[in-house]
Amino acid sequence: MSHARYPMVRAANWLRRRIRSSAPGFLALALLVGVGAGLCAIALGQIARGTQRLLFGLAQGEHLSAAEAIAPWRLIALPIGGALLGLVLWFLRRRQAVDIVEANALHGGRIPARDTATVVGTTLLSNSFGASVGLEAAYAQAGGGLASLLGQKMKLRRSDLRTLMAAGAGAAVSAAFGAPLTGAFYAFEVVLGAYSTATVAPVMLAALAAAVLARAMGMTPYVIAAGGMHPIGTADYALYAILGLLCAGLGIALMRMVSLVERAVHRSTLPAHWAPLVGGLLLVPLGLLSHQTLSGGHGALNLNLMAEVTIAGLALTILLKMLASALSLGFGFRGGLFFASLFLGSLVGRLYQVVLAEIPGLHVLAPDDATVVGMAALAVAVVGGPLTMSLLVLEVTHDFSITGVAVAASLISSTVARATFGYSFSTWRLHLRGETLRSGRDVGWMRALTAGQMMRRDVPRFAADASVSAFRDRFPLGSTTRVVLLDGEGHYAGIVDTAAAWSPEVEPVVEIGTLGKLPQARLAPEMGIGAVLEAFDRVVADDLVVAGPDGDVLGLITERHARRRYAEELERVQRELYGEV
Repeated sequence: MSHARYPMVRAANWLRRRIRSSAPGFLALALLVGVGAGLCAIALGQIARGTQRLLFGLAQGEHLSAAEAIAPWRLIALPIGGALLGLVLWFLRRRQAVDIVEANALHGGRIPARDTATVVGTTLLSNSFGASVGLEAAYAQAGGGLASLLGQKMKLRRSDLRTLMAAGAGAAVSAAFGAPLTGAFYAFEVVLGAYSTATVAPVMLAALAAAVLARAMGMTPYVIAAGGMHPIGTADYALYAILGLLCAGLGIALMRMVSLVERAVHRSTLPAHWAPLVGGLLLVPLGLLSHQTLSGGHGALNLNLMAEVTIAGLALTILLKMLASALSLGFGFRGGLFFASLFLGSLVGRLYQVVLAEIPGLHVLAPDDATVVGMAALAVAVVGGPLTMSLLVLEVTHDFSITGVAVAASLISSTVARATFGYSFSTWRLHLRGETLRSGRDVGWMRALTAGQMMRRDVPRFAADASVSAFRDRFPLGSTTRVVLLDGEGHYAGIVDTAAAWSPEVEPVVEIGTLGKLPQARLAPEMGIGAVLEAFDRVVADDLVVAGPDGDVLGLITERHARRRYAEELERVQRELYGEV
């Protein structure tokens, strides 16, 4: 290294130390992340809308899902986009990319740059060519991935890196909607899985910076074209509570539908890289029936609010949009259901209002109120985050009275969905891959704390076919409390208590192996602390051996030590969460 570079290295190290040890330094980094995430979200949105204008012949400012007319031949873009996506997937031929929720829950906020590029690129391609997926996955992944990369370069602590990554994801959502509170609580509820005083300032600062940047660059905040504020009474709360229940059921049905289509595609003989092409072909007739099935549905939300609608028309649009989303995601298009669930929720709320209006003598709901409450309630069931969606209602309507109703309906929807289904869409996809995550809450430390790390290696061993007399000669009373027994091939054969071997009732000539216990109970060295504690509870043992795949004894763990280590790590994580470290 040349002498000229030494000052630069020293300056970089000084900057890292300042950011790691200084709250203002970390806030400055969060501000930088907010600006970067905002720019990423704006750029992605412009690229997607520009591509859609080119492919589908849209006017400036016209959204694909709200287009007045699209030439049928232009829908060929759907299978073309599927073919391009399939080519990309064939070229990658690699494991599933890590998304922001998985990264924050399992990997301490670390996202490989290639995974970020994969999620962002495939989502952008899918949305740009009209598939029924939203861009929110690309927004959040771009902001979170940028923050993660910067935090890794700065060598941030695990807790700080998780916070910074969540701040980046929330900032990108904030810029996309022009709604800083929504973006911040998206970070808290969906990405971090927790809210604490230590995370408020950096996350809020990043979200505000992104929203201000978006407005400064001329981006119009997302606004619901509400017809005006309406008085909210007890009857409204009761009726909207029922709407919350209906939205919970429909949200679960949507997630199940996506997984059913995906499972059917995987079980078929269709190669994975051909699936998006076939999915694009299946989307063409849906696009011909209704343009509202295309893209995420961002533009069509207000369209149904202002237009004259019928029960049959709304029900058909809901069914077509659910089918389009399920086909898009099930056949391999990449994206999320954030925008789609908002659009579907608005349709469900409008349908609910129209149906109630047909019942004589029943309290009449305002169309725009029902639209935004349904929007929030269904999005909560699919995405999670009741406060996130409630604040979105506040920021797009500027109506506190309807926000209160939206909070109530969202809480009901969230409670029912989590009690009966247990997952949001992002964690449901991880569950189908074999993960057990329910949120972005940090559980990676439980997997990092393995049996191999906690075990004692200096474990006394003895042949199981030796006599009790030989055992007593080797291990006098008081020398050790337990001994691991080995069979003739040197593999684990059980544990014997020294006191039991010295019992007067035991004949000295019998084999010590007859006193062995738990010959089949063993731990693998890679087992996390959660699995270790479950094993102790299952076999009701004080000690368990850690053995390799071939039965070789690697060490021993006591239940007391395992529970103490778990308590210590849990306390450390809690202190980090509340900023006490």
